Amino acid sequence: MSNTQIICSILPAYNPAPAPGFSNADYAPGNQVPYGYPQAPGTYQAPGVADAGYYGFQVQAASPVPPGFAAPPIQNQPIMKEGAIWMPVPPAFPNCPPGLEYLTQIDQILIHQQIELLEILTGFETKNKYEIKNTLGQRVYFAEEDTDCCTRNCCGPSRPFTLRITDNLGHEVITLQRPLRCSSCCFPCCLQELEVQAPPGTPVGYVVQNWHPCLPKFTIQDEKRMDILKIAGPCVVCSCCEDINFEVKSVDETCAVGRISKQWTGFLKEAVTDADNFGITFPMDLDVKIKAVMIGACFLIDFMFFEHAADKKQRAGVWQ
Repeated sequence: MSNTQIICSILPAYNPAPAPGFSNADYAPGNQVPYGYPQAPGTYQAPGVADAGYYGFQVQAASPVPPGFAAPPIQNQPIMKEGAIWMPVPPAFPNCPPGLEYLTQIDQILIHQQIELLEILTGFETKNKYEIKNTLGQRVYFAEEDTDCCTRNCCGPSRPFTLRITDNLGHEVITLQRPLRCSSCCFPCCLQELEVQAPPGTPVGYVVQNWHPCLPKFTIQDEKRMDILKIAGPCVVCSCCEDINFEVKSVDETCAVGRISKQWTGFLKEAVTDADNFGITFPMDLDVKIKAVMIGACFLIDFMFFEHAADKKQRAGVWQ
């Protein structure tokens, strides 16, 4: 045995320090999640390795890079724009209205209404603006009310409106139109209705209020006015320290399909502003057009029951 072999047999095995971005000294390339990504079940694999895990975005396999050429950027990464992190642009799907591809990849969304300082200080009703996010906090859409000053301040929560929903490129992908209607159960012939268009100018569904003496009830219809789902809310749509749930059910109301929840935001925010947070859940495989109509239903519910009137009071039910 040579002197070199004797020395190697005596010395302990050399374990290099973990490379930057890896948290475990016993790592093997391709078996650790890089620093900064959530530790989720499964194996993180770098571009070019098959069966890459899902950590907020899909990692697409990249072609081998010839020597001397720069590596191409990883596709489908979250997009940073104007201080907000946007959901990665998904691939196009057949028979899917442009801009609704995002909805094919999610079964839950969060809607956060932005707080308007001018409205808090003066009581002057401003345009409602909303962020629509996925469960990772990535912005999927941005919604903004399109109404004039007179309509907002004279008609209050019952005002007709057009709500324009745009994607991360600023393209309008969904348009919501609400005509001027009555919202009280005392006038059953002229109840609330909302039309959902995707893309703008092409109706994909409707939200129609159903008459009921006590409960807020709605029907979700497709573009042919066929009933698809039902929505039923509680008798009293105001509560303290808890969420208010509107259940989404099958047409015969025997099977639960999803939920629209108005989330409790705390005493201060609830008392000072009418900026609300909502959560919507639906099946992953639900038609994206119906998902878009459910988003429209959430906005209609917000305006009907949680938008403060000029006297700063909130509706408590369908009889008001």
